[in-house]
Amino acid sequence: MSLSILQTVRPGGVIEIAPRGEIDVDTAYEVKEAIAEVLAKGRPARIELNMRLVTFIDSVGISAMVAGFQTAEVSGVKLIVTEPSRFVHRQLWVTGLLGLFGAPEPYYAGATATPEVLPGG
Repeated sequence: MSLSILQTVRPGGVIEIAPRGEIDVDTAYEVKEAIAEVLAKGRPARIELNMRLVTFIDSVGISAMVAGFQTAEVSGVKLIVTEPSRFVHRQLWVTGLLGLFGAPEPYYAGATATPEVLPGG
């Protein structure tokens, strides 16, 4: 499977980078390049790495994310992960890196934004 990356300018000067597919030894460099490209164009308020559509990530992919985080940090830009797929969330948790990227909750398709209130609670 290949990897595609969509970049979106969000309100407040936030840049969203949304990879889709597998981030592995063959495609990890694309994530690093996408982050470097954003930083080369300027200094956004924040970079959000939306990982909702990432179906697989290996250690090389995780390393690319950490390298991107470090590159952004040196530039004075905060990089966080948003909406990680359950697989990505698990990999970040297992490696102890979940907190580095803002400790995002995993994305669940069909989940509501507001918590359900149970009777008696």
